[in-house]
Amino acid sequence: MLGFAIVVALLALTRIVFDINMAPPSAPEGDTIVSKPNTESHEAPSGAVGGASSRVIGRAPIPHPINGVSSYHVEFPDSNDRQLSAARQWGVTPVRNRQDAEKRMSELVYIGANPYFHVDPLYSSIPYLVPRASVLLQDIGRAFQDSLYLKGVPMHRIIVTSVLRTEEDVARLRRGNGNATENSCHLYGTTIDICYNRYQPITREVRNDTLKWVLSEVLRDMRNSGRCYIKHEVKQGCFHLTVR
Repeated sequence: MLGFAIVVALLALTRIVFDINMAPPSAPEGDTIVSKPNTESHEAPSGAVGGASSRVIGRAPIPHPINGVSSYHVEFPDSNDRQLSAARQWGVTPVRNRQDAEKRMSELVYIGANPYFHVDPLYSSIPYLVPRASVLLQDIGRAFQDSLYLKGVPMHRIIVTSVLRTEEDVARLRRGNGNATENSCHLYGTTIDICYNRYQPITREVRNDTLKWVLSEVLRDMRNSGRCYIKHEVKQGCFHLTVR
């Protein structure tokens, strides 16, 4: 009986020691154990500007900074003559009127409802572009929204205010506006006016200045990569751009 009691006591002692060694270490008083964040779950959308995702500390992404451009005049200086040369190279022969445009659908692409941009009601142009310019507009709209995401800015769509103008449109504009040029880049389906003082909110509205800074970064990168020529139009409140 004495031997049996000694064996039971030794087994009990062994179990106690085993449980102590297997227990997880406790945090010092006042500390909290935090699991390592999974940074792979914070990826930017495909096609994001710069191809980078937001940096992550803990579980909250750090938005990229909004820098804008140094000067609208310096970054977007492309005159009508420079844009006109590109328009003639990549565009269609000028369209006479809307009926003529309907016969040119093999050369032109209709632009309408789109998740990346909104087209204003058009009174002096029609919603058509050459395929090269249509792709450019799509890429600008997508890059703008990707950039908003990376910078932590609520989602918006850019607004298109003018695209292809017929010869009749240009003649009518010249009668009411002495500054309208007869040699308009818009005649060729290569040129787009993107409003910089209005945007279409998708989630909630923010200041137009903030959105213009973000858009100017996107357009600067597009211009520097050789995608387009751009003029910052002060009186018209738009970026006037022609595909290259």
